[in-house]
Amino acid sequence: MNVDPIIQVDHLKVIYNKGKQNEVRSLFDISTRIYPQEYVIIFGPSGCGKSTLLYSMSGLQAPTDGTVLVEGKNLSKMTKAEMVELHQVGIGMVFQAFYLIPSLTVLDNVCLPKVFRGESKVNRQENGIKLLHRFSIVEQASKFPSELSGGQRQRVSIARSLINNPQIIFADEPVGNLDSESAENVMRILKELNEIDKKTIVLVTHNPEHLHYADRIIYLKDGKFVKEEVNTDKRPIESEKVVDVKYEELSNELKILMRTFKNLTLNQVGSLLVPFKADQLMSHVLSELNQEQLQTAGGYLKEYLFGNIGLDALAKDLDMDYEKGGAGWNKQRVRSFAERVGAIMELSGRITDGDDEAETLRSLMVYLTNVFKLNLEGIQKERTNAALSERIRNKIDRLELQKKLDLSKALGGAGLHKHTAEKISREVEIIMLMKYS
Repeated sequence: MNVDPIIQVDHLKVIYNKGKQNEVRSLFDISTRIYPQEYVIIFGPSGCGKSTLLYSMSGLQAPTDGTVLVEGKNLSKMTKAEMVELHQVGIGMVFQAFYLIPSLTVLDNVCLPKVFRGESKVNRQENGIKLLHRFSIVEQASKFPSELSGGQRQRVSIARSLINNPQIIFADEPVGNLDSESAENVMRILKELNEIDKKTIVLVTHNPEHLHYADRIIYLKDGKFVKEEVNTDKRPIESEKVVDVKYEELSNELKILMRTFKNLTLNQVGSLLVPFKADQLMSHVLSELNQEQLQTAGGYLKEYLFGNIGLDALAKDLDMDYEKGGAGWNKQRVRSFAERVGAIMELSGRITDGDDEAETLRSLMVYLTNVFKLNLEGIQKERTNAALSERIRNKIDRLELQKKLDLSKALGGAGLHKHTAEKISREVEIIMLMKYS
C-alpha cells in the first residue's frame, strides 16, 4: 500500500455560527489519515459529527480551522475549477436520500455526471449500461426513480457515483432508508468496489452491524475523536439471519417445496420469493450461457414474474444486444426459452386457479410428453397420471413422486427409466414452485 495518505485531516474544527450566542461545535480537533484502497467507517451516535467529517473530507463543508488534503491537495486552497474537477472525477458521493433526478430515467441519472464532462451521448450511455449490468438493474434503465424500490434506487446512485471512475467513494448512511436485505446487498457492493475495483471507501454509519465490512473504524462522540479500531480478523459477509417463523408453523405445501429446494429458506418467503423463483427457473431451463447473460436475463425474468412486463416484452429484452441493455441471446434460444417459460407458467396457473383436475393432468401430460419425448401407454400412463395427481394436490413431495415413477410396474410403480423419472419430477417441482405464492 502506498505510504502517502489519499486523505489527510489535521486538527479539523467545524463550528457553526462561530462567536454567536447559538454557536455549535460540530467537530473539535480531528486528525486522521486514510490510505489508498482502504475501507474506513466513521462510526458514532446521531449528531456526533460523522457526516460533517465526511463532507469536510469531500470538500462540501469548509473547515473553520485545520486542513484537509485529498491526494496531496489542500481543499481550502483549491480554485473553483480544481474543486469542480475533484467533484466530477476525483470522488463519488452516495447519500442516504439517493438524490436522483425524478424527471430523468435511470440510465440518464447514471450518465448525468458525464454530461457535465461534455462526453457524447453514445459513449456515456455505453458506460452507463455497463454499470447497470454490473449491479443487475439494467432492466430498469428506461424507468424513472419513482418506479424503483429503495434498494434499486441506491444501486442507481452507486452506479452514478462510479460513472467517471473516481478513486474515492464517500457514502453517507447509504443504507439508512433500506430494508435489511437491500442494505446487505448495498454493503456487499461497496465491499466489492473496495476489494475488486480497489476504490477507497469512506462510509458513515451509526449501525454497529456494518463495522465488520471495514478495514478501520474511526469512533466519534460529541464531535471528538474517541478511538480507532483495526479489523484484523473480519467476520464473513454472509451473516445468518434470525427468523421468527418456526418450521412447524409453515403450510404443508411450503414444507414440501423446501424438501426439494434446499436453499429455499424462510427469508425467501414474501417479496423475495420472486427472485428465488427467477433464479431457479433460469438455471432449470438454461445452460451454456455466460454469467453476465444469465444475470441480465434474471433481472428481466423477475420483472416478468412480478407482472411488470409480458412474455413478448421479456423475449424482446432477452434478444436485445448486451451493449444496449439486453441479455444478448440469439433468437432461437429466446424463442425456446419463452415458449417453455410460458408453458410452465400456464400450467402453474391452471393448478393455482383450481381448474378441473382431469383437464389439468391432461395438459400436464401433453407438456411432459413434448418436452421429454415420452411414449407412455396403458398402465404406465395411468400410474404416471396417478402420481402426478398426488403431487399437484400436495399429497407427496418430489422424491416420493420420483420413486413412484421409477418403481417397477410389478411393484405398483410406473416403471419409467430412472433418469426420465428424475427429469419429470424436477420439471413438475418447478411448476409447483411457480404456483406457490
